[in-house]
Amino acid sequence: MEPNHTKSSDCYAADISSIREAHVRIKPFAQQTPVLTSDTLDSIAGRKLYFKCECFQKGGAFKFRGACNAIFSLDDDQATKGVVTHSSGNHAAALSLAANLRGIPAYIVVPKDAPKCKVANVKRYGGHVIFSEPSMQSREDTANKVLQDTGAVLIPSSNDGRIISGQGTISLEFLEQASEIDTLIVPISGGGMISGVALAAKAINPAIRILAAEPLGANDAFQSKSNGRITKLSEVNTIADGLRAFLGDLTWPIVRDLVDDVIVVDDKEIIQAMKLCYEILKIAVEPSGAIGLAAVLSDGFRKNPVYSECNHIGIVLSGGNVDLGVLWNSFDK
Repeated sequence: MEPNHTKSSDCYAADISSIREAHVRIKPFAQQTPVLTSDTLDSIAGRKLYFKCECFQKGGAFKFRGACNAIFSLDDDQATKGVVTHSSGNHAAALSLAANLRGIPAYIVVPKDAPKCKVANVKRYGGHVIFSEPSMQSREDTANKVLQDTGAVLIPSSNDGRIISGQGTISLEFLEQASEIDTLIVPISGGGMISGVALAAKAINPAIRILAAEPLGANDAFQSKSNGRITKLSEVNTIADGLRAFLGDLTWPIVRDLVDDVIVVDDKEIIQAMKLCYEILKIAVEPSGAIGLAAVLSDGFRKNPVYSECNHIGIVLSGGNVDLGVLWNSFDK
């Protein structure tokens, strides 16, 4: 699947300048997360792997970068009434934490089936939780009602230039920490992270390859790339609860043009990758965070000659907020 470079970067919701500005803005608050390597995993993969550990980010996931940039981009008049979002977990917690740091309220619409550990994080960071039904329509309707009632500012989880710019700071750090990387593998859902990562990485090294990793039960990005337009699914089914959203009108053009391919893996492969992260890297990674490793180890990647020159691969371990009850049950299957 080849990228379609049909649009000027002027049409994108973010660029390398906005990402560098975001990096300066969030630096007092966000962690520079470490990069881990493992000879054992290199041997299993047959490549040199570099793991950007966003599971060690504040709030336990990469989402804090975008949320922090969005919150601290608001002027005082905008910020006074607070912020609102709907999220299944990590963006909700990240926005709550960033709002707490700024001293403003955060109203968080959370689907009833969100992992308990992620709801607990929202409350821990001071977010006001409002539950909705699991459907996207219910989430959006509930968020709109909260907007009307409070006058707060909506901060989407992915489809927002401030969010994309914040997530792009991952690339600025990663490619400085491991400059030999020739390929980046990034989880994809709403597309905020991979959009920012791709914009920054391609600006730094135009030859770098950007690959998305996506669960088979929520493979809308793969279908969108294949169809050449945003394709939404009527139903999603994956253990990777953080990868159930769809691309938006701001993230899609970047994914369409700058993401070189989408690697699809099933839940069994994701669970196996989680086990390897626990057993070998000795770190807690949620299913959505482990999918990049699952992609590298998949037959679709290893046996595809297109990827034969991907020798130094950067993998974003996007988060570590694991619902332990679900985890243990998945290991027993």
